[in-house]
Amino acid sequence: MKISVLGAGSMGSGISQVAAQSGHEVVLVDTNQDALDKAKGKLAKIMARLVEKGKFGQDIADGIQNRITYSTQMDDFAGSGMVIEAIIENLEIKQKVFKTIEGIVDENCILATNTSSLSVASIAAAVEKSERVIGIHFFNPAPLMPLVEIIPAVQTDAAVTNAARDLVDSWKKVTVLAKDTPGFIVNRVARPFYGEALKIYEEGVADFATIDWAMTELGGFRMGPFTLMDYIGNDINYTVTETVFKAFYYDPRYRPSFTQKRHSEAGWYGRKSGRGYYDYSEGVAKPIPSQDKNLGETILNRILVLLINEAADAVFLNIASAKDVDLAMTKGVNYPKGLLAWGNEMGLDKVLEQLDHLYAEYGDDKYRASVLLRRMVRNGVTFDVK
Repeated sequence: MKISVLGAGSMGSGISQVAAQSGHEVVLVDTNQDALDKAKGKLAKIMARLVEKGKFGQDIADGIQNRITYSTQMDDFAGSGMVIEAIIENLEIKQKVFKTIEGIVDENCILATNTSSLSVASIAAAVEKSERVIGIHFFNPAPLMPLVEIIPAVQTDAAVTNAARDLVDSWKKVTVLAKDTPGFIVNRVARPFYGEALKIYEEGVADFATIDWAMTELGGFRMGPFTLMDYIGNDINYTVTETVFKAFYYDPRYRPSFTQKRHSEAGWYGRKSGRGYYDYSEGVAKPIPSQDKNLGETILNRILVLLINEAADAVFLNIASAKDVDLAMTKGVNYPKGLLAWGNEMGLDKVLEQLDHLYAEYGDDKYRASVLLRRMVRNGVTFDVK
């Protein structure tokens, strides 16, 4: 099957590599020739490195590179079995592009969007045969991150969903099925990791370094929230937070932070700008955290119970199954444990008790417990994540 990808940025070029490594003929299209040249050069370096490490031979590396055609013309999508769009997160632009693609490919071609936050239904509505449109959300870098969220729109035909999932499974990815709601699984469930960390900082409980230390050293997360936001980019992370907040009709659980907004406004995006929550200038040492274990456990538990609550609510609202929620968080953002399994270990009654304490103390709907969590505690059952 011929796979086509629109957008030669890091995500689009990564998806092209994944498809080519799985034996597909691939067409990577971008209107910017420089972007295509960079994508081609980057892939050559990646292949050379993999050959050097002994991952595969030069003949295989050459085959992967030769299977990708670089083009500035969308007409080259003709004959594709699937087209995956990976361009700017702008609904109007995506809708326009999908209309154009539909006029080029045949009627059995699956049209997929890699959107991380936009409505798949809205994108599908732009084409005449909306039942063949689906969300296929990869995580960056696509060749390395195992998780892919499969998001059928309300219009998507079940056969298209099954075909898309089977195809991506054949690429040796871990797929999870998610409902077409803001943030899908990962970007929705992960919001408290950033939001509550920012709130803890704003209250003066601890500084950035101490909060990061608590989450990595005591919680086992690979990166603390402030290090991770600096890695992602505060401009991107803030925009996602604001988008999810608006999309959920201003639910307090997704409320953005003025601290992050000001960092973004100041151009303190993180690593890419040289300054974020930390200063990345040459010779500047990272701040030393306060390694107070009691304080650290307080920070960890406060963030963790909100994450578990968000995961529980995703199951309650049929966003995804309990198994897929835990798979998404471990395979998509490298959490040390599935959140629902973690809640089972902690004791769901203890999670609920901490949430109710926070709700009573703050009087903020941000801390309201999921109905499902409360029911499970009342019935003495745990999440089935196997």
